[in-house]
Amino acid sequence: MSSIKNLEMAAALSAYQHIEIKKSLFSTKVVYTPTQSQVKVYIQEYSPTEGERVERLLGMPLDKMAADIQQKGKPAAGANGNFRLELCLCDDRQFCALQLFRFGDFQYKPVFEPRFYEGKDVEAIALLL
Repeated sequence: MSSIKNLEMAAALSAYQHIEIKKSLFSTKVVYTPTQSQVKVYIQEYSPTEGERVERLLGMPLDKMAADIQQKGKPAAGANGNFRLELCLCDDRQFCALQLFRFGDFQYKPVFEPRFYEGKDVEAIALLL
């Protein structure tokens, strides 16, 4: 698990209306305020083939994405991939934020702007982990 400090989308996450960031001397906690649930940060890297599948999945309606993952399995993450998915998920699965990046010109560039999901929509996104 990673820290919010390692995220490219950290500024967008901290600006989200239902997120509170609590800093202490040795740690930083991210909390989803409606449920007071702690948000955990995940960074997944994917090969070009698997990354393109993740991009297609995230372009689908959530119900179709969930059905595709249940039928074909979740995309296989690897080390040092061409795609990087930053995903924040709260413990009670009521909030999720994500952003996909593609490596090019020696840096990761966003495929799309950060996306935020709340409520029942989060269950479909959580299938990516």
